[in-house]
Amino acid sequence: MNAHDLLSLGYPPGKAIGIALQVADEAAAQGEAESALLETLRAVLAKPEAFSADPRYKGLAKELMRVREQPKAYQLDTYAPYRVWGREQIEPGALQQMERAVRLPIAVRGALMPDAHQGYGLPIGGVLATYNAVIPYAVGVDIACRMRLTIFEAPPHLLEQKKERFRKALEENTCFGAGNAWPVPRQHAVMDDPLWREHPVARQLKDLAWRQLGTSGSGNHFVEFGVLDVSTPFETPEGAVPIGRYLALLSHSGSRRFGYEIANHYTRIAMSSHSGLPKDFQHLAWLDLAWSAGAEYWEAMQLAGRYASANHAVIHQQLVAAVRLPVLGVVENHHNFAWREVVDGQEVIVHRKGATPAGEGALGVIPGSMADRGYVVRGRGVAAALNSAAHGAGRRMSRAEAFRRFNWDIIKRKLRDQGVEVLSAGLDEVPNCYKAIDEVMAAQADLVEVLASFQPKLVKMDGSPRSSYHPED
Repeated sequence: MNAHDLLSLGYPPGKAIGIALQVADEAAAQGEAESALLETLRAVLAKPEAFSADPRYKGLAKELMRVREQPKAYQLDTYAPYRVWGREQIEPGALQQMERAVRLPIAVRGALMPDAHQGYGLPIGGVLATYNAVIPYAVGVDIACRMRLTIFEAPPHLLEQKKERFRKALEENTCFGAGNAWPVPRQHAVMDDPLWREHPVARQLKDLAWRQLGTSGSGNHFVEFGVLDVSTPFETPEGAVPIGRYLALLSHSGSRRFGYEIANHYTRIAMSSHSGLPKDFQHLAWLDLAWSAGAEYWEAMQLAGRYASANHAVIHQQLVAAVRLPVLGVVENHHNFAWREVVDGQEVIVHRKGATPAGEGALGVIPGSMADRGYVVRGRGVAAALNSAAHGAGRRMSRAEAFRRFNWDIIKRKLRDQGVEVLSAGLDEVPNCYKAIDEVMAAQADLVEVLASFQPKLVKMDGSPRSSYHPED
């Protein structure tokens, strides 16, 4: 072990490196394996106060805490270039968050989508390119949250003719809620990924991830049947989708508790490594990809992406089997992720937090609300937007405000008028909570081409005791 190894872990240059090397020499002399020692040194760096009484590590812990108390000063007065789409629709808090993000010393370029609203660190709807660094909270706590649309080779009137079959399919083949899981784990090749064994954090979360495979979260996650109107033909991996009207299945979910734990674990390390950031910048703390913690997060994020895709695949496989209809095509995309891409001639890390990849020719799905239509789109590849687009309608009010303002009696009438049946959902997800999707789409007409519209008809979401709604209520 040498100083470079410790710097890669994220250790600060200086006295702490010398102390850590001395500790490493002592441990090696006593026969401790280097892999075990690295794990411990990583833990000391992440939480030195937990080792303040440890006979071997207390000196190192004391030095790390001293360094933390003398935070580094950051230059935050230079703005990387960025553009905003639909500025008049975006709340001031989200604009302020974007302006903070492009002041980071690692920022290269930014963009803000018209569905943007305030989040933690980077606003939801924010896109940020950084140099050789990843920001866990600019990816989001639901890593690799994504959309998946299955288009059936079947007419939409089947949904009305055999609605009970579709209701039963949704009720029996979906599982919602932050802590919920299937009693019998579902099967998918993603759970055989060797990274579940090799990654120091992922291996602790594998069992939970397996139980939650094929499930959906709370909040705005949904599974719904509806009508897809295709106005421009497009190709999917399964085949061509001609102009016409089709029955379709749409889902929105992510990497469940696994992604949440990964996001928070590595955000704590990032914040510890950049404790000198002002308070309102702390959720923008980053991990250098040359550090071991940065490389670990990147690997875990990739695994979360594969897991989230598998999560949707299981949901759709179950529902396709339940309704027994042939599949014409599938469209899916991440919207909480980071990619290595080339911007202005250099490789950068592009974070899309609640933003749809919209490179030239890329297909994506941009949903509306439980009652408002969404869209299948094809990216136009606009460099100024970092090849991105909105990921939905975007909230226009907080969940707390929604509970104060709305009641299900009024909402039920609106849903009935629009021909939408909601099996269960939260009052904080009703259409009134969202911006007008068509205004969002108009604001980004230069970013994507609309190929089809999707009208929800039979919707299933999480329904907690506080906010659940059933038609018979």
